[in-house]
Amino acid sequence: MSDSTKDRLQGGFDKVKGMAKEKMGEMTNDEEKQAEGQMDQVKGEANEGKADAKDKVDDVAKKFTGN
Repeated sequence: MSDSTKDRLQGGFDKVKGMAKEKMGEMTNDEEKQAEGQMDQVKGEANEGKADAKDKVDDVAKKFTGN
């Protein structure tokens, strides 16, 4: 499995985990848990962005190396 695939999967996991934490925080009026959930979602977005960047770098490298 490529690094970008791992980052993309981790990002998706973090986003889902964050949504669950945020909803749980809303249901229990726990602002700290809501904030944790939001941060997890941001972390997930960042990991997905990192995966996109790695894919683009790989594409450019393949164009230059002919692979």
